[in-house]
Amino acid sequence: MGRSGREAVKKHLPTLKEKLKPDAIIINAENAAHGRGLTEKICKELFELGADCITTGNHVWDQNETMLYITREPRLLRPANFPEGTPGNGHVVVEARNGAKILVANYMARLFMDPMDDPFAQARELASRNPLGKTVHAIFVDFHGETTSEKMALAHMLDGQVTAVVGTHTHLPTADGQILDGGTAFQADAGMCGDYNSVIGMQKEVPVTRFTKKVSSGPMQPADGEGTVCGCLIETDSNGLTKNYGQVIIGPRLTNRMPDF
Repeated sequence: MGRSGREAVKKHLPTLKEKLKPDAIIINAENAAHGRGLTEKICKELFELGADCITTGNHVWDQNETMLYITREPRLLRPANFPEGTPGNGHVVVEARNGAKILVANYMARLFMDPMDDPFAQARELASRNPLGKTVHAIFVDFHGETTSEKMALAHMLDGQVTAVVGTHTHLPTADGQILDGGTAFQADAGMCGDYNSVIGMQKEVPVTRFTKKVSSGPMQPADGEGTVCGCLIETDSNGLTKNYGQVIIGPRLTNRMPDF
């Protein structure tokens, strides 16, 4: 989320890589460019920091240049359930550092969001075409949406068929991280990387005025204080399901968390 989020990732990701030794890193960066979309330059910086795949959401086209860059960079995803003919791809197979093939899929929810193709039907079809342990070693789903119920429903539908379903979009890390009965990890929202002394990453004054007076006091601007990194760590078993799951929170204001496996 904005410069504070990017700086937090630059600061903390090297330490997280050293401590946690992830085989692959997935970053949702749809608010990276001043809180509105992302740019080619920002994507390249994140890839250089170690990202293997970048996911997005409803703000993916806020920067016009993204529509051209996404056609050249398969590791940058837009939601797969955008209408047919939309530039870019909604899923990609990346090779982890240990040689494993990871299918990363990006979907956008529909409750309180823009009208989209059915993410449930598309996710079910993708999982059926890519059985775990056969065509790929792991399947990670970024489900970008407003409601926890829709995200949880998708996770239960895919339980046992994908490695993890992790939500994005609300900018707040939820405390419901778990491994479902069939072995799929789930968290309703990973939380933003950004300044939490804010209103979901924006400077507080304008949102407060809009809610209290129903008038706009100007455009919203990203909060620029020290950022916190939020995310999760997933360890798979030999079948591609989740063996261990832990929340990652590192930075000021929020209670820090670090996986213990």
